[in-house]
Amino acid sequence: MALRALATALVVGTAAAGCAGTSGDGPSTTPTHARSGSSTSAGATNHDAADASTATSGSASNVYAAAGAGALSPTARRARQMVYVPNTLSDTVQLIDPHTYKVVGRFHTGREPQHVVPSWDMKTLWVNADLGNSLTPIDPVTGKAGRPVPVEDPYNLYFTPDGKHALVMAERMRRIDVRDARTMKLQRSLHVPCAGINHADFSADMSFLVASCEFSGKLMVIDASVTKVRKVVDLNRVHTPGATSPGEAMAMPGSPKNGLLPGASSMPQDVRLTPDGKRFLVADMLRNGVWVIDAHTLKVARFIHTALGAHGLYPSRDSRQVYVSNRDAGSITVLDSSTLATTALWKIPGGGSPDMGGVTADGAELWLAGRYDREVYVFDTATGKVTHKIHVDAGPHGLCVWPQPGTMSLGHTGNMR
Repeated sequence: MALRALATALVVGTAAAGCAGTSGDGPSTTPTHARSGSSTSAGATNHDAADASTATSGSASNVYAAAGAGALSPTARRARQMVYVPNTLSDTVQLIDPHTYKVVGRFHTGREPQHVVPSWDMKTLWVNADLGNSLTPIDPVTGKAGRPVPVEDPYNLYFTPDGKHALVMAERMRRIDVRDARTMKLQRSLHVPCAGINHADFSADMSFLVASCEFSGKLMVIDASVTKVRKVVDLNRVHTPGATSPGEAMAMPGSPKNGLLPGASSMPQDVRLTPDGKRFLVADMLRNGVWVIDAHTLKVARFIHTALGAHGLYPSRDSRQVYVSNRDAGSITVLDSSTLATTALWKIPGGGSPDMGGVTADGAELWLAGRYDREVYVFDTATGKVTHKIHVDAGPHGLCVWPQPGTMSLGHTGNMR
């Protein structure tokens, strides 16, 4: 099994030392790439360490080089291998053993836990309960939850590249709260001219971040210290094919699309930088695809139609692919990270609602929460097949696969660099 192979690799390593996008109706073939970076020897571990060293020294060829297969930091290596699933409708977090694919633990949280986020130093996993106004720490070594910390409206959580500040995406308050990364004490707030700020990623040089506002259809370009909004990118002004109209969206029962502001025709979700650092990708749940934003000019470069409800973005461990979760279509679109051409479409048998999650440390599996189906899906990244459907509590959202490779966490469910 994926993480069992990784565990074996780590023991061996320790003993030895270390285009154009296409429609969602497009190809349904499985990808032709080899199994993504399974670490099975000390040699593989040493190669990953070399990649991490290259990235740390400032290589611009791959911003995710330090997060390659098996390249776990000493801190991450001490963590218990586990998948943490926050359930928004049940106010619980469940623990899934990635070796047995069974739920092995559960604890209650504040109201509506949204994401499980690794801290910058990877010593803590934070459960974001936005309506509960709390962050619950998890010790990744033991998997046990600690005492909740009072924090207003923590829908999502990021960290400044220097590791000093936590960035709380206070969605309903329309602001980003800058807090001490260790104590979570409030330092200052940046109010943003939009509604629904929630997902973000940093530029290659870490000098700024791009954040999405899902209910306004806009992107905020903000300096890395989070002192001012440098630019607003209005996606509503750009026409794209295959979009869901705001009227249709608001008619969907129980959908968060009901929160769209008047005039909004775009619903940007997850944000991720391409491995070459030249483009930001932004999934859009209303336009049903991915925006490509030039990281230099910060203008829309193109749009890639994927499928209904494009939501999450996850680079493969070898950085050759980007996995796009299409929540309303029950599928995953695989993009070539260089050309951004669609190379595969993985469909969940019987349908589903793939949302947020992460890639295993060896790159062999993609784990995603089934937001409306009380399930967690496990995809084999070599074949695109769903190998497991795991029943969980109601409303699974931003699950975290842990540990993950990298030298630091910038937040979300594992934006590792």
